Parts: sequence; structure tokens; C-alpha cells
Amino acid sequence: MKKICCLLLLLISFCDSSIAQKKRAPVKRAKVYHPAWSLQGNIYEVNVRQYTKEGTFNAFAKHLPRLKKMGVQIVWFMPINPISVADRKGTMGSYYAVADYTAVNPEFGTLQDWKNTVNKIHALGMKVIIDWVPNHAGADHRWLTEHPDFFIKDKDGKAAIPFDWSDTRQLDLSNMEMQDSMIAAMKYWIVNTGIDGYRQDVAWNVPETFWKRCIKELNKVKPGMYWLAEGDKDYLHRSGFDATYPWEMFHMMEKISAGERPAFGLDSIRIKYDSVYPSYAQMMYFTSNHDENSWNRADYGTFAGAKHAPFAVFTQTMHKSVPLIYSGQEEPVLRKLEFFEKDPIEFKDFKRQKFYTTLLALRKRNPALASDASFKKVMVGNENALYAFVREKAGKKVLVILNLSKDEQEIKVDDIALWGTPYNVFMGTKEKLGGDEWKIEPWGYVVYEY
Repeated sequence: MKKICCLLLLLISFCDSSIAQKKRAPVKRAKVYHPAWSLQGNIYEVNVRQYTKEGTFNAFAKHLPRLKKMGVQIVWFMPINPISVADRKGTMGSYYAVADYTAVNPEFGTLQDWKNTVNKIHALGMKVIIDWVPNHAGADHRWLTEHPDFFIKDKDGKAAIPFDWSDTRQLDLSNMEMQDSMIAAMKYWIVNTGIDGYRQDVAWNVPETFWKRCIKELNKVKPGMYWLAEGDKDYLHRSGFDATYPWEMFHMMEKISAGERPAFGLDSIRIKYDSVYPSYAQMMYFTSNHDENSWNRADYGTFAGAKHAPFAVFTQTMHKSVPLIYSGQEEPVLRKLEFFEKDPIEFKDFKRQKFYTTLLALRKRNPALASDASFKKVMVGNENALYAFVREKAGKKVLVILNLSKDEQEIKVDDIALWGTPYNVFMGTKEKLGGDEWKIEPWGYVVYEY
């Protein structure tokens, strides 16, 4: 009996000890989905060919101090690789018809010029991502002769042409050797030049299995890489991408700008994104990019004149946004930039630079505009014309009011939680805000910081 009691006491003691150990076990930390620096970040897209008369890395680098002062954080370069000569479009060809994945386009300079540019960007505290083209290769890429099995074949047994991109050939991402080669080429730029991430072209047409493998492997090479997908499929976020393109929202913005939809049309897309995408998803909101500028008159046509500002404010302050500014929008360049020919930007006036500097400074200093900050729609008047919302995080708030119409509108802020004397970001003064009515001009905007 005595032995049994002793055994019972030992068992009880062991159980108590196990319970105590479980209580003392550390709480698991929440998964970190994005590099911390990206949460209040922004992206600036560089079209090297058109950025200067020289069209080189070295010539572009002279603009880096200005871009740093403007508040640019992530510098995205369109593809820096050589361009195929075979089936080339225009005189100079498309950036996206890559002839060699591990070489620099001599049009832009040398590999050392590129390394020097990356080093200068890092020295200024900014990040570098480069455009990558995994869906297709240029029409004279060496893999066509060295590894013909890397390509999908057409009915005649030749390397297939994707869509109407006649200067390229469709890669076969189901070929594991081809996957290995593609991942190795991406690793080259990380290891040898120290880039901080990738923008993946036509990511929506590349298998999910490849992305999961690729991103996982390359994040081991350099933890904290930033991944931007040209695509709007929800699986891209679950595959490891930080940000995707909110195409549907962009097209809704175009319709509202044209007077075809009311301002509250933005909500239908926002609600869809919130229900379909993971809660941690980031989206790169924009009013222009290289495709939209060259082919669809984005910004200078779709958001012409006074329309530009409220939509640009929307992209910079919206829920989950890590916003984009395209080369020359701060000038502004109010024309199409040629895609296959030399067509340099003339930087001289910088009429929008102060506007963007104000927005980027606000994003940097106020956590309420972080991509993971909360969002709440606010009613301030005519829903057909006005779109207003509050972002909030860490005890900070930002109230955004936009007039997305051609008519003057009356505004009244009824939410007493928003009353007080917030800072009017663009006026640079504190302003009394209460239940009084006031008017906002056509295509007007106001941003209050609390």
C-alpha cells in the first residue's frame, strides 16, 4: 500500500510538473508576412531607357538624391537584361523579350554600373527590386538552341509564341530542369548584386507550384525579400507574394473618372478584395505604370487635369496599399512614352513633386497608413460623388475625403470621434473640424492627420 501511495504521489508530481511546463511554454509569435519596412512603404518604377537622354544606370543615378528627398522607398527597375534581336519590335525592342537572364543590357551600361547603382540606392536607405520575366523568353534566347525542351511547342513543333507577343517564346514551367535554371538565374542577381526583391511579370500565367518553390528557396538565400506579382489572383498571396496588382480597382477608378460609375463603386471592389484575398495581402495601387501609360493613356488621359490628384491620394492612402509612382509622374509627363523606341523624359518643372513628397512623408511618419492599418468608411455627404474613410493604427488616425466628381459638393462630418483640430496635411495647418457644413471643389481632396 505504501508503495502504491508513493507511486501515486510521483505521478501527481509529474502531472503537476507537466502542467507547469505547459504554462511556462512561450507563446508562439504571429507569422510575419512582409518585410517590416514595406508596411509604410511605396514603390517607384524606373524606365531606364526613357528616364534620361543617355538612358543609362549612371545617368539615372544622378536622380537618386532627388527621389530620396521626395520620399521614395522601393526603386523598381523594369527588366535590366539584354533584349533579343530576332523578331524585335521597333528599333530597340521590348524590355520583356529577354535574351539572357544573367547579363545586363549594354544599352544601360555594365554589370559594374548596375552594382554601383544598387550600392548608391542602399546607401540612401532605399531598397531595389528588379523586373523578372519568367513566363517567356526572347525569340533568340540561347535556351532555344541549348534547351529546346524548356519551351512549349506549337502545332508545328516550334517554340510557341504566347498571346500576340511575337518577339517572345513561351517557357514550359512544368519542366523541372527549366525551373531549376530559372531559380538559379534569379539567385544570381541576389547573390552578386544584392537586390532586395522582384517584380514578376505575367505572374498570373505561371503555375502556383513554381511560385511556392521559387519564393521559398530564394527567401532562404536572402531573408526578407520583397515579392510583387503582376496579377490579381488570390493564390499569388498564398504562394508567398507580398503584393499584387489591384486591376479591378484601377478599372473602377477609370470608370468613376469618366463619370460612368458613382464614387461608391469603389466599395464593391474593396469588399470583394477583403473577402477573397488573405487578410495580410498588400496591393500596389496606382494611377499609371509602364503598360497603362504606353498603351492606355493612363494618368494623362484617364485621370487628366484635376482628376489626377484625388485618385492619386486614394492610391497612397487606401486600405492595404503599397502605392506606385511611375517614372515622370512627378514632372508630370503628360504623354505616352514610346515602348520600343528612344523617347526620353524631360525633367525640368517637377510640378507634382511637392504633392507626392507630402503624401510619401505622411505614409512614412504615420502608422495609420501602414498596409495593415484598419479601414472604416465614413459618410460625409453625397455618396455618388464623395468617398471618405478613416485609417487607424497605434493610436494614430488619418481621415481622407475625396470628391470624385466634376461638381462642387457639400460636406458634413457627423462622426464626433473625428471632431477636433486635426492637421490638414496639404494646407500645413491645424483646422477646426466639427458638425458644420462646408464645400469641396470638383475633384477636390483633403487629408486630416490626428
